[in-house]
Amino acid sequence: MTDTYQAFVDKNKVIQPAKEGSLSGLSFAVKDVFHLEGMKNSAGNPDWLRTHDAAKETAPAIKRLLENGAKLEGTTITDEIMYSLQGENFHYGTPVNPRDPTRIPGGSSSGSAVAVAGSITDFSLGTDTGGSVRIPSAYCGIYGFRPTHGNVPIEHVIPLAPSFDTVGWMARDAKTLKDVGKVLLDNQQISGAFSRILFSKDTWELADGDTQKALSPSFSLLEELADEPSWVELAKEGLPFWANAFRIIQGKEIWDAHGDWVKAVKPEFGPGIKERFEMASHLTSMDANPQLKLQDQIRTKLIELLKDDALLILPTVPGEAPMLNLSGALVEARRKQTLQLTCIAGLAGLPQVTIPIESELGNAPVSLSVIAGPNQDIRLLEWMNEFVASEKFIKGRG
Repeated sequence: MTDTYQAFVDKNKVIQPAKEGSLSGLSFAVKDVFHLEGMKNSAGNPDWLRTHDAAKETAPAIKRLLENGAKLEGTTITDEIMYSLQGENFHYGTPVNPRDPTRIPGGSSSGSAVAVAGSITDFSLGTDTGGSVRIPSAYCGIYGFRPTHGNVPIEHVIPLAPSFDTVGWMARDAKTLKDVGKVLLDNQQISGAFSRILFSKDTWELADGDTQKALSPSFSLLEELADEPSWVELAKEGLPFWANAFRIIQGKEIWDAHGDWVKAVKPEFGPGIKERFEMASHLTSMDANPQLKLQDQIRTKLIELLKDDALLILPTVPGEAPMLNLSGALVEARRKQTLQLTCIAGLAGLPQVTIPIESELGNAPVSLSVIAGPNQDIRLLEWMNEFVASEKFIKGRG
């Protein structure tokens, strides 16, 4: 296998399928945070690789894929300790965005997204805490899925912030994304159709003008398809407050998970990662508790809003993928803006699918996202397949 796009940590790590199944004939790659028996993970940082032992057991999510006929073909680069949304790794390099090599691939599941977008593997596994599957999927022009929190086993995966961490996956086509979901979400039932489509003013205001223009044909189609299309305001206090709550709760959990290791090893972190760990080291329960109360209110509000029959439509990210090697201030400004969109599903633990939309505005892809109520994962994937297969959607992309 040729790694044209520098996506892999170990492209020679191959595991044959355990048996035949619904994924037979498909290959996949995994982010270098999933345990594979006998193999050491880097988690995107050489000091992590140096100070941790080889895994004693393979992650159950990987086992499910192998037992259903898929073939593992390599482990992929991640941002350091998964604590970034950029996809630029100071130590191991930046995977090349196949859609536009002058732009970042997005992170932290950067290598996994690039392996799929570059047609090296059929699908890939990543993790999504603050957007780390959804964002690189959007920037690389592929499909991506973050499941309901806790619905896919995350044992034997290096944690970031456990109350937000999920196993996500990416594919070039909607059917493969759904087929992988049916394997990983094997106990979920499907019943009924979604009858309500919701658009939120505050999320669409975050999208830049070109992105809104590129997404408008799909936007109009969704309104036509809905029995009850309506506009809502998600965050009366403002999405920056939601994003700040996510940032503080996540930071506290990250330090709880990795602070002892950071203090003992004093790892070398790249730009941005170092500053975020420094911020996290100062967070206390007094900082987190008010944000946890806000999170409870947000979760209750979103679950009541969506129930089991509504979909929330929003842009995945504010705009096209940023250029490579931007300055720290520009990167942080874009990170804060993007987190206002990605924190929504994270705070409430909801499933979200990312759908690539072809645009005539340039090479960089744009992406639409759809959030459903809790445990509606398979229904959301089925709906997404019907939507992208519709004649009007296909004409809109053409």
